[in-house]
Amino acid sequence: MKTALHYLSGIGIACLYSVGVYASQVEDAYIAGYAAGILERDFKLERPAISVKDGVIKLDEDDLKHTDQNKVMEALSNIPGVSGVGVGEHNNNSVSSPLTLSAAQLEKSEESSESAGLKTGIFPEGHLFKSLFADPSWPHFAASYHNYIGGDFDGTNIATVSFGETIPFYRQNMGILQRFGSQWEVGIQGGVISDFNLDAPSSDLVNTDFVGALYSSMRIGDFSAFSRIFHQSSHLGDEFLLRTRLERVNLSFEGIDLKLSYDLPVGFRLYGGGRGLFHKEPESLKVWSAQYGIEFRSPWRMDFGGMRPIAGADFKNYEENDWSTDISARAGVEFENMQVLGRKFQILAEYFNGYSPSGQFYNDKIEYIGLGAHFHF
Repeated sequence: MKTALHYLSGIGIACLYSVGVYASQVEDAYIAGYAAGILERDFKLERPAISVKDGVIKLDEDDLKHTDQNKVMEALSNIPGVSGVGVGEHNNNSVSSPLTLSAAQLEKSEESSESAGLKTGIFPEGHLFKSLFADPSWPHFAASYHNYIGGDFDGTNIATVSFGETIPFYRQNMGILQRFGSQWEVGIQGGVISDFNLDAPSSDLVNTDFVGALYSSMRIGDFSAFSRIFHQSSHLGDEFLLRTRLERVNLSFEGIDLKLSYDLPVGFRLYGGGRGLFHKEPESLKVWSAQYGIEFRSPWRMDFGGMRPIAGADFKNYEENDWSTDISARAGVEFENMQVLGRKFQILAEYFNGYSPSGQFYNDKIEYIGLGAHFHF
């Protein structure tokens, strides 16, 4: 009996070991193909020599002579299942990469990796709630030229410059919902948006809006939410005031807003929400507003520059303006392999029709077309 048990135990251990070895080889083969796809697409390396053993990627030093090795190591380290990246040779039983993942397979693999959740801890990278790139008031780094074709604004040719970002302080998984890629984070958001009249003799600063907020966000699969308590104030430029003698409005308020978002198939996204104001000046300023929109980020990237076509439309309705609809539409391309300090670079054609998003002119109706360069984390 004992002999039979020992025999069966031996078979069981051998089977488990074989399954483990096979699973490891399959995962190593997947990693090798994934790595080859990234190197070919993002670093233009054709058929690089790659071997993988137990999740550790080894590269040929000759293949990396004309590339930024640090960026290569960082890109490959983010592949799911990778435990290390180095230059050299494996001894034996390593898996090479005879095939490269196709562009479609690579995109699908990256989407699966993102759905598993972002890194947690203090000052993590990325955002659970993606930026609203068609919203002219979303804090980020940008420079745009706007040609005003309608409405009453100081000048026709306006340059709009913004500085700001959404910075997560802490991110954590959501307990039992973790298997759905569920996470929450808290952080701060701040920004400065200024308009300059290029038709004025000294390109006068017309208006500047300051925004500061504490925010929290969450993501469960394709659903995400963003809420914040914020302050906003608006100020006119000295040259503009001296030239126009305009009576200044001391516009300042605090508020709470909430936005909900859902990612649809093939790169589409819907979002919507609203805000309420408190401690407002002037006191006559009405409290409520709504915001909603649609975005499209192409799931396919072009080889040239890693370009991804994007388009979006943002809609706002303010109680202050009898719930009329303000429309902001933007479309263009995003360069995803031209990252500067972790930001993605966008060139967007812009259109706006509605009440001015520039604080001091919130009761003035305008219309413009333009072109802008935008950076987002």
